[in-house]
Order: sequence, then structure tokens, then C-alpha cells
Amino acid sequence: MRLALLLLCAAVALAGCSVYPLSEASQTQSSAPPAPTTTTTSLTLPPRPREIPLDKVNPCTILTKDQRAQLSLDTTPAPYNDTELKARACTMRGTYSGQVARLALVTEEGAELWISDEAQNTAKVTTVVGFPALEIRTPGLDTLCNVEVDVAQGEFLDVLFRDGGNATPLAQDDLCLGAQRVAEAAMASLSGGH
Repeated sequence: MRLALLLLCAAVALAGCSVYPLSEASQTQSSAPPAPTTTTTSLTLPPRPREIPLDKVNPCTILTKDQRAQLSLDTTPAPYNDTELKARACTMRGTYSGQVARLALVTEEGAELWISDEAQNTAKVTTVVGFPALEIRTPGLDTLCNVEVDVAQGEFLDVLFRDGGNATPLAQDDLCLGAQRVAEAAMASLSGGH
């Protein structure tokens, strides 16, 4: 449940909307049987090739100007602190593409958070520039996709990619491809390969 709230808050923060209190019906939901989770505990992340600590990284300088242009993210990166993830974060938008990317540097929890028993999402193990990663889809939030890259013990790079309000919303498969592309560019930079 905490993870679903984190995703919802991140999506709302990127959309520039306010978060409203839970209704009485949703507050009493805890007495009802728990909703089935779509994550299975059989998922495990393969080992990392090495560790890339994020504590001294600026999330807004990970992607170079050229990388942002290739990804159609042409606005100036905007830094902020993500209170739900307890992470330094940066948002970038594509003026013409209508797409939004967010990079968050999580240094207080590992990527395993997304495949824990409490996670209510669909997770798929993948790799990004040789590092283990998870593609995350959250039920009910089909206008975004996350890629979580396991970069160090207890640290991960969170990449959220969403539709920024296009007349014809992008399909979630396309959003997940966008999240993967942003994650690959970010990891190329973090690995020293940009």
C-alpha cells in the first residue's frame, strides 16, 4: 500500500495537482480483505556489476543537454525533494512531445522495495546498461511507467516517465519504452559512458 501511495503521490506531484484526503470508504478499506497483489515474491534481482553510489549525484545533471534533446525533453530540469521516496529528484518535460520524465535518487531503500510482499504493482525484471532493473506498472495508473535501477546496496535510480497531457495519450507500452530509454541514458552518464 505504501508503494502504491508513493507512486500516486509522485504522479500527482508531476501533474501539478493537489492530493486530497482519503474518503471515508477508502479509510475503512483496511477492515476489508486485502486486494490481491500482482507482484510475486519469486522475483529476484540479479547481482550488480559494480556499485554506483548516488549520495553525491545531482539528479538534474545526470542527463546532458544532448541526451535530453535526443529524448525530446527540452525544458530546463527542475530539482525538488520527493518527500514520499525521501529522494532528491528532477523533472524534465518535452515541450513538443508532451512527455515528462522524473529522475529520483533513492538512497535510503533498495530496489527490492518494488518486489516486496507489500508492493501492489506488476514488476518485470530487466537490465539497464548491465545493471539489474525492474519495469513497474501500477494498476489504475496507466498514464505512467517506472523503471527502477539497482545501482548500489540500499540505493536505486527511480525513473518515472509519463504522458504530460497529450490530446491522444500514449499507450503504457510506449511509456515503458520511454522510461527504459531515459534509464539507459541516465545509467550511461552515471557509468561514465556519455
